[in-house]
Amino acid sequence: MKNKILEVAMKVLFLLCACISILAVGLICWFMFKNGLPAITKIGLGDFILGENWKPLDDNAQYGILSMILGSLYVTAGAIIIGVPIGLLTAIFMARFCPAWLYKILKPPINLLAGIPSIVYGFFGMCVIVPFVRDYIGGDGNSILTASILLGMMILPTVESLSETSIKAVSQSYYEGALALGATHERAVSTVIVPAAKSGVLSSIILGIGRAIGETMAVIMVAGNQPRIPDNLLKGVRTLTANIVTEMSYATGLHYDALIATGVVLFVFILLLNISLSLVTKKKEV
Repeated sequence: MKNKILEVAMKVLFLLCACISILAVGLICWFMFKNGLPAITKIGLGDFILGENWKPLDDNAQYGILSMILGSLYVTAGAIIIGVPIGLLTAIFMARFCPAWLYKILKPPINLLAGIPSIVYGFFGMCVIVPFVRDYIGGDGNSILTASILLGMMILPTVESLSETSIKAVSQSYYEGALALGATHERAVSTVIVPAAKSGVLSSIILGIGRAIGETMAVIMVAGNQPRIPDNLLKGVRTLTANIVTEMSYATGLHYDALIATGVVLFVFILLLNISLSLVTKKKEV
């Protein structure tokens, strides 16, 4: 009888926790769209999304976020190009090639990368990556390239950890079957094991993209924070998240609502990423 009561109580507790999570998401959606959509309607969807000028303090105020949308996409794309290949190759090495003694040495620093605060990454970018880019590549150092390199480092542990877990989860019979057919260790891993873990690898990449597109502090410190259409990797840029954080403290009226509307656009991007992750996971289960 006591065990049955405890079982029912735990079921109720788990249900309550699930409902709280759903309620939190619902409240965030309600707040964002309630305060953001009226601003988009007042400004005009076309002028807001496709407008190239962001001048909220002028007499003839303009609220175009196209430059920041492109800035977020460029920086995120650069982070994917830099971070995903390194993270994936590291995961393959750690899962199938790394000796046990070396694994114990390499794994803790990789895990530590995921726990480093964004502000610490930002200081590292300011003190190391910005001067390096300025001295050896060009520009003033605060640029799309710098932000991409830094974000590539930040998403690397996410891609590596989840991809490694997915690769290790592949049944050993796949590997043994490939060897039985005459494949070498390297060929068995590259043509059988990694393709079998494709869904998990794609999930890790999508989560890495979500981390990159939602990053704020580190990007503000190294990207230059310049609201303009990016036309060069060595020039500064402002992302959607940086725009909100930079101006929210003194924004009022329509300016304030436009910043919330900017958050709505970012929220939609993240929502699309989560839907993509759900579809990938569902496909894996099937």
